[in-house]
Amino acid sequence: MYISELTIENFRIFGEGDDSLVLELRPGLNALVGENDSGKTAIIDALRLALGTADQEWFRLEDSDFHGDNGSAPILIACLFSGLTRADRRAFAEFLSYDPDGVGEPVFCLNVTVADTGRLRRGRPYRRIEFRSGLDGTGPIVPQEARDLLRATYLRPLRDAEQELTSGRGSRLSQVLFHSAQVRDAGEDYDPEVDTAPAALSVLGIGDYADSLLVSQTGVANAKHAIDEHLKSLALAGEPVTTDIGVGGSGASDEARLRRILEKLDLGLGGLGRRGLGSNNRLFIACELLLLTQEEEGSRLLLIEEPEAHLDAQRQLQLAKAIREQAEKEHLQVILTTHSPNLASAVELNSMTMIRGGKAFPLDEGQTQLESTDYRFLQRFLDATKANLFFARGVLIVEGDAENVLLPTIAELAGMDLSKYGVSIVNVGGIGLRRYARIFQRAEPSEEGKAVQEVTIPVACITDLDVLPECAPSIIGREKAKTPTMLGEEKLRSRREALEAKASGQCVRTFVSDHWTLEYDLAVCGFAEDVYAAARLAKREASLTEENLATVIAEAKVEFEKLRETATQAVDAGDAQGCSVDQLVATYVYKLFALDSVSKPATAQYLADILRRRMDEGSLTQERFLELAPRYLLDAVEYVTLGQEPVEASTEPIVGVPAEAVAEAAEKSVEHE
Repeated sequence: MYISELTIENFRIFGEGDDSLVLELRPGLNALVGENDSGKTAIIDALRLALGTADQEWFRLEDSDFHGDNGSAPILIACLFSGLTRADRRAFAEFLSYDPDGVGEPVFCLNVTVADTGRLRRGRPYRRIEFRSGLDGTGPIVPQEARDLLRATYLRPLRDAEQELTSGRGSRLSQVLFHSAQVRDAGEDYDPEVDTAPAALSVLGIGDYADSLLVSQTGVANAKHAIDEHLKSLALAGEPVTTDIGVGGSGASDEARLRRILEKLDLGLGGLGRRGLGSNNRLFIACELLLLTQEEEGSRLLLIEEPEAHLDAQRQLQLAKAIREQAEKEHLQVILTTHSPNLASAVELNSMTMIRGGKAFPLDEGQTQLESTDYRFLQRFLDATKANLFFARGVLIVEGDAENVLLPTIAELAGMDLSKYGVSIVNVGGIGLRRYARIFQRAEPSEEGKAVQEVTIPVACITDLDVLPECAPSIIGREKAKTPTMLGEEKLRSRREALEAKASGQCVRTFVSDHWTLEYDLAVCGFAEDVYAAARLAKREASLTEENLATVIAEAKVEFEKLRETATQAVDAGDAQGCSVDQLVATYVYKLFALDSVSKPATAQYLADILRRRMDEGSLTQERFLELAPRYLLDAVEYVTLGQEPVEASTEPIVGVPAEAVAEAAEKSVEHE
């Protein structure tokens, strides 16, 4: 059996009605991803409260667990169990719910209600907890013995795995071994009259054997005899003075004696002495899986918070693969939360649910606008560098390394630092931009009149218009390339609209370059000299040193002045094919990338440094930057940051920029929007 649907009301971030959580789950692996404070831990804790855990740790409710300021509304947690085996049906026979039409398999629904009575008991608030069955929560009360079959195995975040596997009273290792068939069913009892090899004895048999050896040991026997002699000297004539030495607790039940023996055991990795936290973490998970895979009836549920704890990237990938395979092989249900892009990249989208602001957005087929081919594509290409999109408050999807490198600087200089707003940049490398965007687009509901619950994460896709200015084909050797004149005004507008519509919808918007490509647009807007200098630095990167850096920039400045003079003369002579001086200069600059094989990513890095230095020196103000920067880039950055509170709110202006200039630029941005 497995939980197919979880409903939570009035618990922490989850309220009532539309603010409650309804989470669809599947057998096997379920990964919950999302930013901090989105509700992932609240889901795990709700399950712990409703089902209990295998280590029988008590879940203590606090006032803050009740939703909102008014704690009078009761907490409701409903777990719908499907896929019941015959053993499950026998165990929960009186609590099952059936389809009134006799169609489909029976299900079991556990409804947990927690109400604050307003009274104190032993100085603490008394809260009434009720466990009922039935789809509407009005079925028979589910007793403790039945609920014990539902206990989940829980691995807490930042767990001290070494401590959990260390010997001691009530140690987790002793609990696991005590309930494992390998320990309970293997070996023979100890019979002092039968010569049984120690290796053939059960754990209890070894304990009894050790007790007999201890009692009969020569030193112990001699000490007993000495005690007897002293006792005789203290006794009256005829008074019995015989003594008997035995091992403490030998008269206890078999279960108590077995627990006591197992509590003496430690579990560790051999070979290299004491291991690190990551190795112990994996060992602890393996230990828990031993017990969980032996459950024959009831819940086989494993809850893991942050399984990536203490693990390096490669072991995170292996852990995700191993958990998925174990879940499928042993018919386990695993619900894990993670903040790791590495681990998320190893989980299939069909097994993933994005949690955002207390809402659940399953990413399996039929729930998103992704097609079957999209899932196969993303399974190949959604690596750790892109999986950070699952944890972002805003996402910029770009098609190249240059945008990936330069956009953070553009956003920073515009007063919208992406890191402060929790924005991730996803570089798709020129392929599949729309596929990544569809992750955030929900499928249309099957019922007419039902609204789509949209993901509230703003996603901006940035793409090139790829229409060359009239003068460009002859300069870069692409005579057949489309130009505005060749396309015509109507086709040019249709091309832009088609590009914008390709991925747009719901929370996703597409921003198309104003002219041609990133580098050309930056140059034609007013940063031509900066782009040219950055390209020259990238061209000579292998020979650059701190000593000749300034020289290369100075030489680039002289070259650029000559280039502009050439462009001006061409325009004056009517040889620019209708292009302006700025368009012609920008095309000459772009020629460095088209024909001279200058690296665009390297140029973007040098350009970012140049723009920052100009801002620091005061030769470029933020107001001027906002006037010159390509509008489509500023619009995209505004979309993923505007209206959000910064992750770490700051009113500090950018170094070298007056605070009033920041405010004025922000006002202009809003007016433009």
